[in-house]
Amino acid sequence: MIRMKNISKHYRIGNEEVRAVDRADLTVSPGEFVGIIGPSGSGKSTLMNIIGCLDTADSGEYLLDGTPIEDYSENDLAQIRNRKIGFVFQSFNLIPKLTAEENVELPLIYQGVRKAERDERVQSALRRVKLEARAKHFPAELSGGQQQRVAIARALVTRPSLILADEPTGNLDSRTTAEIMDIFHELHGQGNTIVLITHDNSVAAQTGRRIHILDGKLTEEER
Repeated sequence: MIRMKNISKHYRIGNEEVRAVDRADLTVSPGEFVGIIGPSGSGKSTLMNIIGCLDTADSGEYLLDGTPIEDYSENDLAQIRNRKIGFVFQSFNLIPKLTAEENVELPLIYQGVRKAERDERVQSALRRVKLEARAKHFPAELSGGQQQRVAIARALVTRPSLILADEPTGNLDSRTTAEIMDIFHELHGQGNTIVLITHDNSVAAQTGRRIHILDGKLTEEER
């Protein structure tokens, strides 16, 4: 599914060059649950943006489902982000004026999915995160954990081949973190491929394979 070889991404801040990702190699196979762990400023969010086709590397090779990313057009990449990858972020990014089910439905509207199918897929996604009873609630009427469940349902509704989660428990207390991780475990058990990026070792310890990032360099834990 994901194969990165010698990937680098540099930024210039004033006269200083920052190596956000430095000659990184990464392979993720279908069905894996991979945790990428690193402190703030380690390059993990930059790496996530490259994996998620939100940004491009300066050098190296990135193959997604066997195809080099540079072979895709901008329109192709937009389609990949909308169909192949389900994003979950630390900030839930819900639209305040839309209900939970309307937030979940939004990606399907962008895809042009028919209303009857949208309704079925939205309800199915909300059931998977155990939030169907809150479908008509607005974000302000939901707890932080419930809002993150809506965000996960929104990521699932397009039936992506990859779930990419960037600090999904970063704004949550320990009890709610455990609930959200239970959902990720269930999704993994159902065959979903998940890459979860976190600074929290206790969260990363719950993934199937752990990779550390520091100063843009990746080091895999021995199993």
